[in-house]
Amino acid sequence: MILLLSLIPLTAAFADSVQPLPAADEVVARMVARDNERQSGLHSYSGVRRYVLENKRHGKRAEMLVQLTCELDGSKQFKTISESGWGGARKHVFTRLLEAETEASKPDVRDRSRVLPENYTFEMVGIRAVGDRPAYEIKVMPKSSNQYLMRGSIWIDTEEYAIVRMEGEPARNPSFWTKSVHFVRTYGKQGPFWLPTSNRSVTNVRMFGNTEVDIDYFDYTLPPMKLSANTKPARNE
Repeated sequence: MILLLSLIPLTAAFADSVQPLPAADEVVARMVARDNERQSGLHSYSGVRRYVLENKRHGKRAEMLVQLTCELDGSKQFKTISESGWGGARKHVFTRLLEAETEASKPDVRDRSRVLPENYTFEMVGIRAVGDRPAYEIKVMPKSSNQYLMRGSIWIDTEEYAIVRMEGEPARNPSFWTKSVHFVRTYGKQGPFWLPTSNRSVTNVRMFGNTEVDIDYFDYTLPPMKLSANTKPARNE
């Protein structure tokens, strides 16, 4: 009963916020503007990631720990700290994941993977709770089969206009051998910025079955940053 009572004001707050719902394009425009503000203050950062790949059908598992460095221009570099388990995954899957992200982070490529009106059309779904915060749920449809785009949904925080969750599938099937890919990515607050916290994906490969890849992001280090006047400072949460 205590739990139900505690949810009443939160539910009421969500209900009040949906009348009226803004247009999806309006929300995305605000998100892009706020993201540009935040990016202007995020000069560089570093962090650690743990990759875990598992195929239960064949009893295969591999793990890798990497150090990430994001440079001033947004490009990313990775250094492997440790790795163990299935050699095939370590050699082919993990290596390819890091190479693909390194390529996508290059300044002349990065905008091709961003959630922008140039890349997607948008449809408002409603307001949903992500954690303990309300977020706009928006369906996204890619305008091309660009390998860096997705088909699915995004959730944008109603107060800070930051993407807090993405879920869907690639706009283009990676290969003939891949029957399907489904992923969920979450973001969390690091100071005044929103950075990835986890990425869960399931890939169904012909004759091999489902392979799960979990990526956890942690130990972020952000240097002192100067924010624009329009960027809200982080709250104690």
